[in-house]
Amino acid sequence: MVVVDSSVWIEFFSGRPGPQQATLERLLEEGEVRLVVPDLVLFEVLRGFRHEREFRQARVLLEGLDVESTCDRGLALEAARHYRGLRASGRTVRRGIDVLLATFCIENEYILLHRDRDFDAFEELRGLRTWRH
Repeated sequence: MVVVDSSVWIEFFSGRPGPQQATLERLLEEGEVRLVVPDLVLFEVLRGFRHEREFRQARVLLEGLDVESTCDRGLALEAARHYRGLRASGRTVRRGIDVLLATFCIENEYILLHRDRDFDAFEELRGLRTWRH
C-alpha cells in the first residue's frame, strides 16, 4: 500500500510535471496498487483550493481512495519518540505533520511517495520505506 504525501497531490492537482506526479498518475490509471489517503493529507490538500469546483473534484477523487485516520495516542507517542531520536542525531524535521505522517507509514508498513526532504531522515534513520521511481 502506498501513501501519497500532500506535496505530490498538490503537484498533481496543479498540473506541474515532475517524476512523482507522473508516478501518481500512473498509479491512479493502473489501479493495481492500493492508495491510502491519511486524513492529515486530505486536510493539507483540500485546504489549498480557492475555487469550489476544483475543491469538489479533488474531494471526490481523494475520498474515492482509502481514507484512514492518522493519529491516536500510541502513534502520537511514537511520533514524539521518532522526532526526539532524529533531533538527537542532528536532524530536525521542519513540520510536525510530516513527523506524524512518516510515523503513520512506518507503523502500518506503508510505502510513502513524496517530494519533501523532511522524509529523508526518516528513510535513512527510522526505516521509512519510500517509493523509488
